[in-house]
Amino acid sequence: MSFNYKKITIKVGSNVLTKTDGTLNVARMAHLVDQIAQLYKQGVEVILVSSGAVAAGRSEIKLNKKLDTVSSRQLYSAVGQVKMINQWADFFTQHGINCAQVLTTKDNFGERNHYLNMKNCFTTLLENGVVPIVNENDTISVSELMFTDNDELSGLIASMQNSDALLILSNIDGIYDGNPALSESKVITEIGQKDRDWMENISTQKSGFGRGGMLTKSSIARKTAKEGIAVHIANGLRDNVLTDILRKESQVIHTWFKPGKRKASNVKKWIAYSDSFAKGELVINQGACDALFSPKATSLLPIGVTKVKGQFKKGDIVKIMDEKGHLIGWGKSQYAAEKVHAKSDSAKQKPVVHYDYLYLSED
Repeated sequence: MSFNYKKITIKVGSNVLTKTDGTLNVARMAHLVDQIAQLYKQGVEVILVSSGAVAAGRSEIKLNKKLDTVSSRQLYSAVGQVKMINQWADFFTQHGINCAQVLTTKDNFGERNHYLNMKNCFTTLLENGVVPIVNENDTISVSELMFTDNDELSGLIASMQNSDALLILSNIDGIYDGNPALSESKVITEIGQKDRDWMENISTQKSGFGRGGMLTKSSIARKTAKEGIAVHIANGLRDNVLTDILRKESQVIHTWFKPGKRKASNVKKWIAYSDSFAKGELVINQGACDALFSPKATSLLPIGVTKVKGQFKKGDIVKIMDEKGHLIGWGKSQYAAEKVHAKSDSAKQKPVVHYDYLYLSED
């Protein structure tokens, strides 16, 4: 393997940043910063997506009364985020590197202008030699508006910033060809764009302190790699894991998702990650499906839509499904929900989803 990255996004999971008792693993944080500083001083731009705020806050606060899930998460994250960012900042300062806290919510990615504002924020920080440290703003997020976990957030950011690679650091070595608890199971070191067999062995078990698991990681990795970004899932508890992976000849046992060809426009990449932002659905007939997947660039016309679900406005993201319930893709609707069928009777058909704002599913 030979890796030569100039811009990377690193996601560090809660199980890497916290000890078994829930307190911050400051020694591990310091070692990660040591590695990032080495990369930084070699000219690599780094965005750090850091979990651990809720776990850090949980170790600091003793509840006076029982709280519901959302309230307790808000409390722990508000307290823990301060502890987390101060600890990161102290370690980066020791290397003469400035860092910045960036808190975001899912809503910031769902609206194009907010998305572009955030993209500009990251670009400005990186251009000025500042390492962005990103986390979901759990203090104002509620369950239905939250990311699946920071794996999803890291994939969005890597795509948004056109990173060369996304490194997801967990507490296991990567994706296994069987149950990781069994000695005969081995790490799958390379996964190509057309490989599918590995998907049968993904564990649905969630991590101890985090919200996600290997199922989420693999799904995000697959989608991100399709966009031309190399993805590495590795053990963040291993010493020198970052610098070793980024050496030209890496010997670290981990899973590498080989990147596809970069082909999507920035708008299409935004739409590719819009599944959880979709405001409605368009069900289309077989003729429309065939047209969309033909070699010719094709827009979705109203006449191909057989059913409209949900309430959405012009400019909202919608899912596109076939009549058997299979996902075809996502797109930005040119019409409000109630106008789609009315436009199907028009003699001159204008697209309900233009090709420039259409992203077809990977399957």
